[in-house]
Amino acid sequence: MPGKFLLVRCKKCKNEQVVFSMAKNVVKCLICGEVLAEPRGGKAKVKTTVIGSFK
Repeated sequence: MPGKFLLVRCKKCKNEQVVFSMAKNVVKCLICGEVLAEPRGGKAKVKTTVIGSFK
């Protein structure tokens, strides 16, 4: 698998959520709806704080 799972923290509500580094869809916070990551044809552009990563 070429991508990683990233643990990110929403800047707006501080919710922690796991997102895929190569997401093909817009990823929104499950609590407040803030955009956490946007697809960019390869790796997603993460628009918030990355706390950790998993393989």
